[in-house]
Amino acid sequence: MNLSGTRVIRHSLPRRMLHNHSGVISIALFFIFCCVVFSLITSSFLSATNWLNIIRQSAPLLIVAAAMTLVITTGGIDLSVGSTLALVGALSAIALNHWGLPWPVVLIGGLVLGGLVGAINGFFIACEGIPAFIVTLAMLAVVRGVALLITQGYSIPIPADSLFTFMGRAWVLGIPMPALIGIVLLLVAHIALNHMRFGRYVTAIGANAEGARRSGINTKSVTLRVYVISGMAAALAGMIITARLGSGSSNQGEGFELQVIAAVVLGSTSLFGGFGTILGTLLGAMSIAIIQNGLILSHISPFYTQIATGTIILLAIWLNTRILNPARSPSKG
Repeated sequence: MNLSGTRVIRHSLPRRMLHNHSGVISIALFFIFCCVVFSLITSSFLSATNWLNIIRQSAPLLIVAAAMTLVITTGGIDLSVGSTLALVGALSAIALNHWGLPWPVVLIGGLVLGGLVGAINGFFIACEGIPAFIVTLAMLAVVRGVALLITQGYSIPIPADSLFTFMGRAWVLGIPMPALIGIVLLLVAHIALNHMRFGRYVTAIGANAEGARRSGINTKSVTLRVYVISGMAAALAGMIITARLGSGSSNQGEGFELQVIAAVVLGSTSLFGGFGTILGTLLGAMSIAIIQNGLILSHISPFYTQIATGTIILLAIWLNTRILNPARSPSKG
């Protein structure tokens, strides 16, 4: 009771944490549930070898999902990441095999190309006011078409002795290099979103873009940078996959954007913008990765992976709109 005689209700710290992080806690429980189920179904699921394989294969998903978290936190979406991944991966193989370019040049050039695709998306979304869904859906088709045109549908191998393969196949202290890259970028994204001015601007734009603009935030510049980051992340993921597989193909990354969006939304980032969590994205991406891995180890048809991914997206969106954002969900009339 305070000085005026009014009773003050103080929630305990655990209760406040449970309320503020309910989405992350939910996906953590789901992650644990999936691990328990697959460990009971197959004996090799919990082996160190299998988990290292899961982490290595999920690294591209983690990288792009971290950037997609920023995009969705602004209230946008990027459907072109899978096509960007394929284009940069294929061009990297061509540059190494046919053009003979040094691998550092290929790496930098791939990041620049991915950033350019993101900048085009960002320009039409931020400066021209076209909905992100329409812009990135169009870029999905355009970029994938360019990749098919360049490769003619063929897989392009890279030289086996090229140091380019280092970032896809190397191991450092017993950890796959793709996993190390993914972990570093997740940490950078977490710091940027939660502890930097840029992250506060991203969240403010998603919560109230007009209010953010009137408060002095350059909303166009921030939105443009978010899509550039998304494009560069997709480019890096494409080069990692090409380096790991030893070849680049225009067919890489088909449906990849759905997995990325599922990971972010499953991790409790708000589809309406204004709230994002990198920790939740990490758990969401790993949940999808272990579901895919568990289905394979259980000798279940890989076609069920698409069904599982689609079901996860549907359930995640329902949870996102009905439970995590009840104020913004449609009324029942």
